[in-house]
Amino acid sequence: MNFEDDAVANLGHLVRRRRQEMNLTQEELAYRAKLHRTYIGDIERGARNVAFKNLLRLCWALKVHPADFLRDLRWPARYAT
Repeated sequence: MNFEDDAVANLGHLVRRRRQEMNLTQEELAYRAKLHRTYIGDIERGARNVAFKNLLRLCWALKVHPADFLRDLRWPARYAT
């Protein structure tokens, strides 16, 4: 795995964790974010690189500010400069 793949997988983990904290199904989150349910599943598995507009939709649906959401994105030590 490279840096980008790690970050995409980590973002998916954050989406899943927040969705579960809100007791939402993938289908409910998809409806709120105006995205397809399979797209949500792909994000959570780290199989999709989320476009910025879709990230904004997800953050709105998950009731979290994008800056706060991305602040939780882990930065792997092996990529630190």
